[in-house]
Amino acid sequence: MPYFAVGFVIAYLLGSIPFGLLLTKFSGAGDIRDIGSGNIGATNVLRTGRKDLAIATLLLDAAKGSVAVLIGQYFGPDLAVIAAWGAVLGHLFPVWLKFKGGKGGATALGVGIALAPILSLYAALTWLAVAVLLRYSSLATLLAIASAPVYAWIMGYHQISEAFIPLAILVWIKHHANIRRLLKGEEPKIGAK
Repeated sequence: MPYFAVGFVIAYLLGSIPFGLLLTKFSGAGDIRDIGSGNIGATNVLRTGRKDLAIATLLLDAAKGSVAVLIGQYFGPDLAVIAAWGAVLGHLFPVWLKFKGGKGGATALGVGIALAPILSLYAALTWLAVAVLLRYSSLATLLAIASAPVYAWIMGYHQISEAFIPLAILVWIKHHANIRRLLKGEEPKIGAK
């Protein structure tokens, strides 16, 4: 039990690093929380007009999830799952930002890459297909994260499938405003200012 608690806390702290906020502040692009949706994730960073910062945010947010899980895997598969939860929760609710974090898509992708790379490939292809066809990043994220436990179950990764269900639910909850805008036809498309 102490290993699980320590593993969760380390993963949470890794996940809570607000790369989008740090990159935009240090690059002179301003406080990302005052731009667009106010979110600290890669999609909102893209609204600054800085594609390089958006790509860096995406990669770093995914990397912190992967690193947390890889550390957890060293101590066994159960701790790897706990680290996955910790990293995503850290991104969603970072203590440094009064628990107002990102929406978890990139970090969930990162934990998926470390837990089961083939699963992440299928989820990423789902995201890409929806993003290219419909041009809604939020919808692509929602469908990709919802498909992850299904893909994992089909591939026989039952523990990972069960681990991804609460993560998917949390990501969907954090996208509540996007879902509302999607239903009203008001969600901005990829590339819109």
